[in-house]
Amino acid sequence: MTTDVTAQASAAPPRRPTIGSLLGLPVLRVALVGTAALITWAVLAVADEPGPFPPSMLFAAATMLPVNLISIWLVRRALHREGLRARDLIDYSARRLGTDVLWGLLWMTVLSIPFILTVVGVMFALHGGAALDRFDTVFYDADAAPMVDRAILTVLAIVSVLTFAPLNAPAEELIYRGYSQGGLERRWPVPWAILVPAAIFALQHVFYATTPGAVRGYRAALFVWGIGSGIIVWRQRRLMPIIIAHLLVNLMTSAPALVIVFLPDSAVAG
Repeated sequence: MTTDVTAQASAAPPRRPTIGSLLGLPVLRVALVGTAALITWAVLAVADEPGPFPPSMLFAAATMLPVNLISIWLVRRALHREGLRARDLIDYSARRLGTDVLWGLLWMTVLSIPFILTVVGVMFALHGGAALDRFDTVFYDADAAPMVDRAILTVLAIVSVLTFAPLNAPAEELIYRGYSQGGLERRWPVPWAILVPAAIFALQHVFYATTPGAVRGYRAALFVWGIGSGIIVWRQRRLMPIIIAHLLVNLMTSAPALVIVFLPDSAVAG
């Protein structure tokens, strides 16, 4: 009898999430990403390897490991309080994996078109006719890259490829589209439930901008990407296809770092 009473007392009934928690978790994710970027920048400065803020994508991807682990833990805990499970939102099925991969490839292609058009549009809005000439300097700054030891760069590259995409894609989709958007859809009109998480999602990616000058382009393009992803999840009612699309994009941004392993020492040294 005592065991039954204890079990019933410990099994708290599902709680309906508040607007504060539905928006607070995505905002907390942004804060975690920003903190990781700031700590990385400070460590590089202390190591006498000062660089721009935010740090380059290689450092950002590698240092996202603890952020993504914390994010997944937080969103799983938030979902459990509602009586939900992350696996149910993802809806992974080995039988449907091939189909989901095809959906992921399709959504990656579809979302890339407005993403690219938005980046180009922002560049022309900011730089006019000189936009095409400014792409090289706005989205890549070779002189700003800190000249860290080759062995450290190699380790960072391997860690980035092995951990960034597999953890970052499900962490972000669970927080922004699964938990936040899914909960807001039960409270707000669907357009607002999609737009608000997409805006916070875009704000987070400011800390991935390749140079300070690329911030506005990243913010606008990722806002458009977030809206498109939100619409896809709203229509398909599951996260697996968009997680695959997100994972593929993350792989394309992190995998090139492995080139460092094969470069001669003179090339790495600049």
